[in-house]
Amino acid sequence: MHRPSPHPSPPPPPGPPFDGLAARRLRAALGMGPDHVAHGLRVSYGLAHATPDLVMAWERGALTPGSSELTALAGVLWCSPGELIGRPRTLREHRVARSLAPEDVARAAGLPLAAYLRAEEGGPWRGTERQTAALAGVLALSLPDLVTVTGREAQLAELLRRAVQSRWQAYVRPVARIVPLDRRVLEDTLQELHQDYQGHMAATLSWGGGTADSSAAGRAYLDGIVGTFWSTAGAKGAPGMHGSREPGS
Repeated sequence: MHRPSPHPSPPPPPGPPFDGLAARRLRAALGMGPDHVAHGLRVSYGLAHATPDLVMAWERGALTPGSSELTALAGVLWCSPGELIGRPRTLREHRVARSLAPEDVARAAGLPLAAYLRAEEGGPWRGTERQTAALAGVLALSLPDLVTVTGREAQLAELLRRAVQSRWQAYVRPVARIVPLDRRVLEDTLQELHQDYQGHMAATLSWGGGTADSSAAGRAYLDGIVGTFWSTAGAKGAPGMHGSREPGS
C-alpha cells in the first residue's frame, strides 16, 4: 500500500510574467500553427505534455508556462526568453529573461549559490557594493531595476515622501546610500520634487479650499513618487535610468 510522503515536495516556483500576445505574434510571423509549436516542444525539448491546446492557453493567458517551458517555447519560436515575458520585476524574472542559470549569476556576482538563491526566493539582498555592481552587470539591470530587485524600493519611496514634505536637504545622504547618483544630480532632483509637491499642494489648497480633493491630489503624488524620481533624475542626465535592453538587442 502506497503511503503519501510526510514531506511532500514544494510546488515549482511560478513562471515569469508571460506575454501571450508576443508569443502569438512570433508564431504567426513564422507561419506556424499551435500544433507545429506543440510538436517542436515534444520532439526537440522533451515536453511530452505539450499539446496545441496548451500552446493556445498560454497565448490566451489562461495558463502561464514555467521556466523550462518558457525556455523551450523560445527555442521553438527562434527568439530569446526575454521576448516572451513582460517587464521583469523580480531577481528571478530578470535571470530567466536572460537565459541564465542561478549558478551563472551567483558566480558572476561572487556569491555562494545558497546565498543567491535566498535572495531570489525573496530574502534580503546582502551583497557588498562590488557584488551588487556585478549583479547589475550580469543581468544588465537599469538603476531602477537594481533598486527593485535588491528590495530597496519601499525604503526609497519612504525617504522621498519625507523629502518632499519637509527639508529635502536632510535626505540627500540617505537617498544616496540607496541610489548611487552624482550628488549634484541627486540634489537637483530632490529639490525639484520638493518644489513640485509643495507647489502642487499650494495650488490644490487655493482651488479647493482645503477640501478632500487637495488631500487626494497629495496622496496621488506621493504614491507615484518613485516613478517621478526616476524620470526627473533621467531628465537631468543621470545614467542607468532606462530599462535594460532585451537579450540579443
